[in-house]
Amino acid sequence: MALCGGVGASALPSELIVHIFSFLSARDKLRASAVCSRWRECLFYPALWTELKLRVGGGTNGSGSGMDETPKLEFLMRKIGCFVRELQLEFAPVEGYLSPLHGVEGRMEPAESDPQFADRWKDAMNTYLDQVLCVLNSIRNNRNLQKLSLYGDTCILQDEGILDSSHLHQVDQGSKKIKEIQQLFEEVLANSRRVKWLSSAFMLGMVTPSSLAAMSNPSATSLEHLSLLDNQLPSLVPAIEMERLLNLRSLALDFCEFTSDMCRLLSRSDHMPLHRLSLLINGTALAGKSLDGTASEDDWKALVRHSGNLRVYIMALDVRSQDLLTVLKPSLPLERIHFDSYSTCTSVATVELISLQYHKTLTHFILIRDEAGFPDLSDNRNEDPLVLLAWRCIHLSVLVIHGYTVWAHNLVAISRLRGSNLRVLAVSEESIDFDPDPVFYLEEDPVHNLIKEVSLGLGRVWHPMMDTSIVLSEPFQHFYREMQSFSEGM
Repeated sequence: MALCGGVGASALPSELIVHIFSFLSARDKLRASAVCSRWRECLFYPALWTELKLRVGGGTNGSGSGMDETPKLEFLMRKIGCFVRELQLEFAPVEGYLSPLHGVEGRMEPAESDPQFADRWKDAMNTYLDQVLCVLNSIRNNRNLQKLSLYGDTCILQDEGILDSSHLHQVDQGSKKIKEIQQLFEEVLANSRRVKWLSSAFMLGMVTPSSLAAMSNPSATSLEHLSLLDNQLPSLVPAIEMERLLNLRSLALDFCEFTSDMCRLLSRSDHMPLHRLSLLINGTALAGKSLDGTASEDDWKALVRHSGNLRVYIMALDVRSQDLLTVLKPSLPLERIHFDSYSTCTSVATVELISLQYHKTLTHFILIRDEAGFPDLSDNRNEDPLVLLAWRCIHLSVLVIHGYTVWAHNLVAISRLRGSNLRVLAVSEESIDFDPDPVFYLEEDPVHNLIKEVSLGLGRVWHPMMDTSIVLSEPFQHFYREMQSFSEGM
């Protein structure tokens, strides 16, 4: 079919062209907008851009940097920012600016040996600030915005202790851009009228403890999901602000911010029952954030009485076992828990406590350790705690293990206990060890025999996990994405 002239695609009614373009992805729509002015006019019809999901930036090894994408982002947001209803963006300005940590696979550190590192780091952070300014400027007067979800993939720099005020001052003289970003974010909240979903995770410098107070009353009334997370700041969700959020159904925040006062507010009869609660415990941040004021056992009991369908997701990142034993209250309705550590080791006592207290609610158990050596939780014990977990937790459907020793016969036992109900059993190959049990020497290849036995137990084909990058992803990014799907599942 001809694309130009009196016949062909250009002769179609605009309504039909818009309908055809509705089947294109956001990236293909942008490409098609370069064909001609008629297509461009049709492609930016508001009905085609009710929802936008993008990951911006993240050049690898110095190529395809986020800076190259800034003009494209500016063009797109200028076209749709005033009417888009659901906006989900991930900013990744620092990918490719780090190199592997020497001696530890999967860990990252700044490439200080690279003389160009400082300049590249400044370029990355400048790109991040400019792109955030671009987005917030474009949506500042959008009164129809219903979902705003922003994630800043700058956590690696923060974790390594690089990102402090002196470095930011080098990038943003006088903090002018940071202040403008904070002001624009508050304007977006003040001008909004129908926001149902508000999420800002690790957006460096954007959210302050006073940001939520700027939200308009109509949006505060309509808000159903709230997540504000940033490792660098004190409480971003003051308990007093929860008084306005009467229809909140899902909440995600730092565990230290989930105080007794907040828990009591959410338990009041004038608030809608809470359905999803995602909590992040960062062990490295506990030195500056106390667990003393967090929700008590009585607070959890009151919240569960008010919110009968409440389910909780917890990620514990490098948290000491004694802190975990304090945090895991008996009445907490835990559905998912993710242990991720570099320097700490999850204790047998913690695993046993979880299997005993949450045997009726637990569905996801993820145990990751990215460090040399593979601790054996079953050492000198009659029963492996992971087998007991699979036996007691009747709804367990996801079990992921890396960095801990799992004996082959225990893996077979887990598969037989949970069977086809265990939808995901992901155990890294290097975590599996074989003992002298004769059953695994009936064939020459014990690995083949293990695969066969576990597959029979699960009722489907199973293999050990070969690609550990699947589970060794950046933990904050994992928490953000898991929290998104967990909350959307309500």
